[in-house]
Amino acid sequence: MERPSVTAQPPTRAQGFTLIEVLVALVILAVALAAAVRSAGVAADTASDLKERVVAGWIAQDRLAEYAVRPLWPDLGTRQGNADQAGVPFVWRETVIGTPNARFRRVEVQVFVARRPDRAVARLVGYAVRSE
Repeated sequence: MERPSVTAQPPTRAQGFTLIEVLVALVILAVALAAAVRSAGVAADTASDLKERVVAGWIAQDRLAEYAVRPLWPDLGTRQGNADQAGVPFVWRETVIGTPNARFRRVEVQVFVARRPDRAVARLVGYAVRSE
């Protein structure tokens, strides 16, 4: 009885990914996910800033509207106060100065977020008129 001959066959390459290929794919995925998270964070910050600017604009408009609907004649100088809108505390500052026409006074309103009083998020200028 003859024995079957055993011939050495070269090893076949297994089908699949090598460790290096998997690591490169994971690095690419991690970079893409980090960019997506950063983008979402920037979008959230932008939405928050926009909300603050819109609400601060409303506060400034309210301050100027008081001079339009009431017969208020503002004293020259600066005054400030607080306002809460949409759950956010704000600080407003009005500066009243005279004009060449004695019947008009220029009113500048600046609105700041209370936690950042060094940066105005809204600024409007209007005029108070003395009716006689």
